[in-house]
Amino acid sequence: MSTRTKRSVRAGQYVALLCYLVFLAFPFLWLISTAFKPAPELGSLHPTWIPHHPTLDNFRQAFDEQPLLRATANSLIAALSAGLIAVLIATPMAYVMARHRTRLATAATGWVVVSQAFPFVLLIIPLFLVLKNLHLINTLWGLILVYVVWALPFALWMLVGYVRAVPRELEEAAAVDGAGRLRTLVSVTAPLLAPGIVATALFAFITAWNEFFFALVLLKTPEKQTLPVVLTHFLGAEGAADLGPLAAAAFLATLPSLVLFAVIQRRITGGMLAGAVKN
Repeated sequence: MSTRTKRSVRAGQYVALLCYLVFLAFPFLWLISTAFKPAPELGSLHPTWIPHHPTLDNFRQAFDEQPLLRATANSLIAALSAGLIAVLIATPMAYVMARHRTRLATAATGWVVVSQAFPFVLLIIPLFLVLKNLHLINTLWGLILVYVVWALPFALWMLVGYVRAVPRELEEAAAVDGAGRLRTLVSVTAPLLAPGIVATALFAFITAWNEFFFALVLLKTPEKQTLPVVLTHFLGAEGAADLGPLAAAAFLATLPSLVLFAVIQRRITGGMLAGAVKN
């Protein structure tokens, strides 16, 4: 391949990447623009990207109309708890499935993949009946249990791949040096799995944070509702949206996951580099 052809291919790759980034950023940038626009600009026939007269009135109105702080606290409790519990359960299971490749482990892996194809509608009635018998309807713990069950298969599937990427020779070398199984797992395997555990926890958190359907069905009282459910209260009975406050509330709802990802992303990269150096 000639130098000119390589440059053309590279330029095409950069153009494609730029288009993809624009495609991803467009909804978020438009959301930010709408959140800071005053009411006259929201109803304009010729909308602009940058508000001519930026205002915080939409944010004030959003907090006045709906209990956003309480809903945010409920979402944080549910999402953080679901992510932590899912990782605590999935990590030892993933280690056993990756290190002991039996027929049962193979069948379990296949079931994990197949379970992701089940639609929500097929699951909500059995889950509702089970939670009703356990007296967990309209409770955050019931919702957390559902989120853990929903996130666990994919979390397990992700962690199995990370465990298989850890060389067995490291564990065997630790065993030769006299380390027991538990010490080997804690001192050798766990640090190398840290990036995978963090990425899996982040996936479980974002899944629970953005989830709407289960929260809508299982939580009845306004005090227990999560942020995605409260956002729907900005829609009128006939589908008319209070666009300004809705955009402001939706913008605030995206910030925790963005901040968490920005913070954890550095740790994931740092952990991967540390693991590479150790190997």
